Amino acid sequence: MKKAIALILALVLVLSLGACAPKQQQDNPQQTGDQAKPVAVKIWHDGDENIMNTIAEQVNAKLADEKITVEFEKKTDMASQLRLYGNDPVNAPDMYFYAHDVLGSFVTMDLLAPLTDLVDASLWKDHLPMTVQAGQIGGTQYLLPVYFETLILLYNKNLWKGEIPGTTEELYAYMKENTDAAAGTYALVNQHTNAYNVSPFVNGFGGFIINADGKPGFNDPKTIAAAEYNRKFGALQADGDYNTVTTLFNEGKAAGIIGGPWLVSGIEAAGISYGVASLSDIKLPNGNGLAPFSGVQGVGVLKTALKDKKDAVAKVLTAMAAPEVGVALAKKSGCAPANNLSYNDAEVSANPIISAIQKTAATAQPMPNIPEMGSMWGPAEAMFTAINKNGVDPAKAGADAQAAAEQAIADMH
Repeated sequence: MKKAIALILALVLVLSLGACAPKQQQDNPQQTGDQAKPVAVKIWHDGDENIMNTIAEQVNAKLADEKITVEFEKKTDMASQLRLYGNDPVNAPDMYFYAHDVLGSFVTMDLLAPLTDLVDASLWKDHLPMTVQAGQIGGTQYLLPVYFETLILLYNKNLWKGEIPGTTEELYAYMKENTDAAAGTYALVNQHTNAYNVSPFVNGFGGFIINADGKPGFNDPKTIAAAEYNRKFGALQADGDYNTVTTLFNEGKAAGIIGGPWLVSGIEAAGISYGVASLSDIKLPNGNGLAPFSGVQGVGVLKTALKDKKDAVAKVLTAMAAPEVGVALAKKSGCAPANNLSYNDAEVSANPIISAIQKTAATAQPMPNIPEMGSMWGPAEAMFTAINKNGVDPAKAGADAQAAAEQAIADMH
């Protein structure tokens, strides 16, 4: 009798263990090693295919043993596509790769998952603080920064005389001495009516275009002071149109230009021997370095991905945050990595463009990422155009821009 009972108990134990095995496999569909099922993580983007291919190569190599692959899919006007389909579990991607400035609208639409729902915040502890800040809304991290760009000073080594000045007053004196507008030659050119290009002065003075609470700052005394200070530089910088200033520099009629890495290909095609300087090294009268806006490119997670691919997406985030990804992007596409550890690579740190951008991150500020920012460009340009081209009093121009900005925000709601 005892033997029969023992046999029955053994049989029950075997059956119960057998029944557990399929359930365990079902509860953990993203197993690792040889038992792992292949998982494809779809990422929408609207950027440079070469950059996305580099990221995919790095991430897929890191996750090969996990049988997880990322698949980048380019979408024209990706931001609009995401607004349309971001909550659709059938048509939405798992992740998206884009600039940080649209983040606010995506969060407002409840499309994105906080990254801390998938990974620990220590994942971005080595990233440049400015880039981390760019990916936050209300202190919550929604975007993992991968690379960034900002304004720098590029100069023609054959035309620039001496060192780059260390203060804006010294720079202005250099411009006065070396600009001959009648002859069509300039010391330094800049898009002095464009809010992005005037941002080094506005932010450096402590002014703002719009704050995190959605309040425009065109009539703020510090914004007005910055606009007035920028006016004397604008008077020595041609008309400030993008095509005008880039043509002047590329044709050797301007010794320097304030712009971004996007200008480099044209400069090199023109055969110009150029140097680079960080704007943060040029101090304003208040002692602050020039503080341009910065655009941060990174990856966010759609809430629809959490149901079936949460583990896989978490591993993609971890792989994409690795410094090796930034190194590869820097070497292949000239991108400035968001991960500070990427600059430990000798080749990356020796790149003058990347080095200048990294240095400028000390003073650069992320472009505001709230939805209202999109309505600020028009009032800002109208303000700086009125001051620099039409001679309007800065306080009057600031008040007019403030009224226009507040109306634009009211129209949004």
